[in-house]
Amino acid sequence: MTTFKAPSNIALVKYWGKKGEQLPANPSISFTLTHCYTETSIDYERRSESSIASGDSFSFNFSFEGQPKPSFHPKINTFFERILPYLPFLKDYHFNIASHNSFPHSSGIASSASAMAALSVCLMKIAKELGETYTEEVFWQKASFLARLGSGSACRSVKGSIVVWGEHPAITGSSDEYGITYPLPVHEVFQNYQDTILLIDRGQKQVSSTVGHNLMHGHPFAEARFAQANEHINQLVSSFASGDLDHFMEVVESEALTLHAMMQTSIPYFILMRPNTLEVIQRIWQYRKDTKVPLCFTLDAGANVHLLYPKTSITEAKWFIEEELAQFCEGRLYIHDEVGQLI
Repeated sequence: MTTFKAPSNIALVKYWGKKGEQLPANPSISFTLTHCYTETSIDYERRSESSIASGDSFSFNFSFEGQPKPSFHPKINTFFERILPYLPFLKDYHFNIASHNSFPHSSGIASSASAMAALSVCLMKIAKELGETYTEEVFWQKASFLARLGSGSACRSVKGSIVVWGEHPAITGSSDEYGITYPLPVHEVFQNYQDTILLIDRGQKQVSSTVGHNLMHGHPFAEARFAQANEHINQLVSSFASGDLDHFMEVVESEALTLHAMMQTSIPYFILMRPNTLEVIQRIWQYRKDTKVPLCFTLDAGANVHLLYPKTSITEAKWFIEEELAQFCEGRLYIHDEVGQLI
């Protein structure tokens, strides 16, 4: 049996819009989390010749949180079809795949990134057990490459505490094909940076991310957005090196609002923020203005708010969350996490 824990990630510069086969229309950069992860285990056995010849392309079972989940089979089957050219042994074995998340079900945290990353690394481990040889660097590059074919942002959940995905001239080694660990200087203030996920709405999103990405084709502001993302990465490179939190917060919040602006100006247009999302944002701005505590927010493609702050501000942040922000969370629920690395 092979097992891997893949963490969730939160993008600072957002990936929104894709081309080709899961390639990003613009580069992105993310913080990798520590406590919110998917753990996947796979055991496998060789199929009989008659089973392989029976016409079934792949043979697997999938369970989630200890329960069989046949509804997940089509997505896994599609993923296997995409990665078969790179892992040709997939048709020769039966796989028992078991997965669980460290975060509560329906908590509003997107799990596709961590799920596909965990599955991809497990399959790469199996490839090694079956005799494939890789350097350490190539192993993780290929794992990230495979994860991208399952879910774009999954390539940022394989390895590294700060990860870049998408080619950018300021970052040597960056690639559209896979994520890389951020290779440039990072000020100590960003070590163990905190992320409290405020669960504003734990329901199903009205519009899937896949649909949202596709709406960037022909979007009237797409090219300006892609140029902005590239420039924002330049600015984050500077902030990471200097520890300039004011500039960091400005870029991160601008990215979050731009992401949702793209959704609101596509055709068809849609809004994923909720009234409480806006209330929380306003309170963060006011608290920061009043206290100078360096709290900022970011958003994924949903209603929940990620509150980001340095570890040195954890006491003030936790007080603020409990006294002012928790009332706007569904069931007063939120999850404390931090930037880290599981491996």
